[in-house]
Amino acid sequence: MTAPRTPLRVGNASGFYGDRFDAMREMLTGGQLDVLTGDYLAELTMLILGRDRLKDPKDPSAGYARTFLRQLEECLGLAHERGVRIVANAGGLNPAGLAEDVRKLADRLGIPVRVAHVEGDDLTGGHPNSLAAHAYLGAFGIAACLREGADIVVTGRVTDAALVVGPAVAHFGWGPQAHDQLAGAVVAGHVLECGTQATGGNYAFFAEHVRQNPRLLRHPGFPLAEIHPDGTSVITKHPGTGGIVDVGTVTAQLLYETQGARYAGPDVTARLDTVRLNQDGPDRVRIHGVRGESPPPTLKVGLNRFGGFRNEVTFVLTGLDIEHKAALVRDQLETVLYAAKSRPAEVSWTLARTDHPDAPTEETASALLRLVVRDPDRNAVGRTLSGAAVELALASYPGFHVLAPPGKGAPYGVFEAEYVPQDAVSHVAVLDDGRRIPVPPPHDTFVLEELPEAPLPDPLPPGPVRRAPLGLLAGARSGDKGGNANVGVWVRTDEAWRWLAHTLTVARFRELLPETAELNVVRHTLPHLRALNFTVEGILGEGVAAQHRFDPQAKALGEWLRSRHLDIPEALL
Repeated sequence: MTAPRTPLRVGNASGFYGDRFDAMREMLTGGQLDVLTGDYLAELTMLILGRDRLKDPKDPSAGYARTFLRQLEECLGLAHERGVRIVANAGGLNPAGLAEDVRKLADRLGIPVRVAHVEGDDLTGGHPNSLAAHAYLGAFGIAACLREGADIVVTGRVTDAALVVGPAVAHFGWGPQAHDQLAGAVVAGHVLECGTQATGGNYAFFAEHVRQNPRLLRHPGFPLAEIHPDGTSVITKHPGTGGIVDVGTVTAQLLYETQGARYAGPDVTARLDTVRLNQDGPDRVRIHGVRGESPPPTLKVGLNRFGGFRNEVTFVLTGLDIEHKAALVRDQLETVLYAAKSRPAEVSWTLARTDHPDAPTEETASALLRLVVRDPDRNAVGRTLSGAAVELALASYPGFHVLAPPGKGAPYGVFEAEYVPQDAVSHVAVLDDGRRIPVPPPHDTFVLEELPEAPLPDPLPPGPVRRAPLGLLAGARSGDKGGNANVGVWVRTDEAWRWLAHTLTVARFRELLPETAELNVVRHTLPHLRALNFTVEGILGEGVAAQHRFDPQAKALGEWLRSRHLDIPEALL
């Protein structure tokens, strides 16, 4: 890239496949940028793209995020005029195909751009039972493309933060040993990767801001990072855009889907326990103090495979005797299902008491009884279930009806993770002229180990308490990593941290969230952020695509925790 300037301004225009379509144009026209990134891939997205490719293996556009190409059709000219380079993982399972289609688009529009791509992540050939098996590559392939003059770089599966780290490596000339600088860029990339989650989207304390300005979060702007040569950064957004950037919104995103104080990636392990955040002015948060360590010797590989078929039906139970109605229909259906020759392998019931006594509407007088079945055989979750459920229409509880009749059963996916040595993957930067630049694995690696728990602050002295929701004091954000859920919890004052650190133990966490009582829960402390991070192992079963629970990605697990009541010192309320 060009000679280093300070700072490098890197923006984000997508947090997932299906995010706001106009974000690319908004970011290109809203203010100065050097690089615009887009994160289109999630564990579930790889499965979706794999199924797309399976439907038509001969389609050259199958396997990549087609939204990206449509966005470029509108915005490629803007990016070229403004000198903004674009880096996106929209290549999915087919980065070479996307790169070629971007070239064709550019030729059709008459815009001279150089398009490169990164490959080597696809390990599906070595996993014949998987629909897609892809290693999480690092940033140095992206950096190689940019150093060689690429205007657009598309990748397959790279770490989300690599989309930001790669441009910083190319711009500042960092080498693999620049651990602190790389780690600082990783943290900035992690804050940017989910788009408007850094600017007030999905934010625990949103109501405080909306009360002051009802329009503030109507259309949040996407975030950008001003990255400096030493790896420090400032998170901000374009002037005049909606949303807010403050220490709270950045903390929330920083805690999202992380596990422990060591945040490992292919290029570096970032020490989250060293991260410091300071408000640097309106809508500006400075990230500094980040320390980095050698990366682990292995790469994570995401495996997506076909798990079988699932079906569900939700019975509406209205008025009186809800528990008896639920017991009756459950007994009736299970008698039929378990007597059937092709009975489902898994049968799961959940009763949601959404009903209210003496309710003013029929809907608020009703509870929902949800039945989910899974089996390798479609017939076991299709005809067997639909026949049994429909035949009860005139023979079950009073007021019998369902939200929708069960269908034929749909396939579901399973996500698993494994690890391979870094040198087992052929990481390659493929340039616009066809040249291929191998990207070597890091020479120094370090086997990941858990850090000892950080010292806790002194507890608060005893005093009057009030029974109240945890969320009056603490924010939270939660999400999925395979079958595990992560819940980050933070507070905003030192006094509140003294209370939280000693109160929200693993035992108290399990008590507040009874669904986690029989699961392994691990707690990590991050004192500089006044935060705790909990990993709940196995709560999501075989991952989001398996839809193991009501909230299959654990997006609202943190909000459930915040709604739970416990004794809170009155001095903090």
